[in-house]
Amino acid sequence: MTQRVLVTGANGFVGKAVCKALLQRGDSVTGLVRRAETGEPGVREWCFDAADFENLEARWPADLSCDAVIHLAARVHMMRDTTADPLAAYRATNVTGALRVAGAARRAGARRFVFVSSIKAVAESSAGWPIAETDQPAPTDPYGISKLEAERALIDYGARSGMEIVIVRPPLVYGPGVRANFLQLMSAIARGIPLPLGAIDARRSLVFVDNLADALVHCTTDPRAAGQTFNVTDGRDLSVAELARALATQLHAPARLVRVPVAVLRLAGRITGRSAPIDRLIGELRLDSSHICERLGWYPPHTVEHGLLETAAWYRATH
Repeated sequence: MTQRVLVTGANGFVGKAVCKALLQRGDSVTGLVRRAETGEPGVREWCFDAADFENLEARWPADLSCDAVIHLAARVHMMRDTTADPLAAYRATNVTGALRVAGAARRAGARRFVFVSSIKAVAESSAGWPIAETDQPAPTDPYGISKLEAERALIDYGARSGMEIVIVRPPLVYGPGVRANFLQLMSAIARGIPLPLGAIDARRSLVFVDNLADALVHCTTDPRAAGQTFNVTDGRDLSVAELARALATQLHAPARLVRVPVAVLRLAGRITGRSAPIDRLIGELRLDSSHICERLGWYPPHTVEHGLLETAAWYRATH
């Protein structure tokens, strides 16, 4: 059965993959975006540029109804946030804004709201065992705190309104169009730059963007997803060294990985004032994603190797 789905942040990295997956399913898709761009052909574009979705309900198009929402739009994690009050800024977009979208969509007929959160709502690292959905959340930065507060506010709204809320917590997402640290890593490998990653054996969960998009589509359609929280990963965790070697293979570049002891990397982080990014690089962050498999019968349709192949092919074609 096809649906009418509203996707916020539809022109973003994940949003484009989600729209494509919905269109392939035969759904009618509306993309709620801040500025007009070239999105997926077949997506109805609704440009709405008010901060934090203020007055969204009043400006809702009269001819737009929807059955479900996939909410991707967010104030994203920034390494150097110069805002005077970062937590307030994150809350305004990620909590208040999300509730405004949910309320407006509910009054337009939406029965389900799929909220794309982050594993940062729970933790920055795992301590020897994968993080499960039932683990006690302990976010450590304003972004993670705002995502957790949004999850709880939406669950409360769902209980009051009858709207079905689904929470999805991905780890780092990669794929064609990826930016930030993953792109920097690919760029360094492609240029043959020696990297001090050879001794890092801590494993980290990742999710290929098309795997995440497929999971989000399932979360809009499967009745068993209502009221659930899901970790979504590729199902196979790589160490940073393994990831770098795999990328080097796909980029047709040498893997120049220097075995620098982890203790030396930590010391370098303290000396340079970059302890937080170094800790993220060398620390373990594994997610247990068995719940979505057991509850929905969902498994990642693409392997890690396929995801890295697609990502490297995009990089070679565009850089």
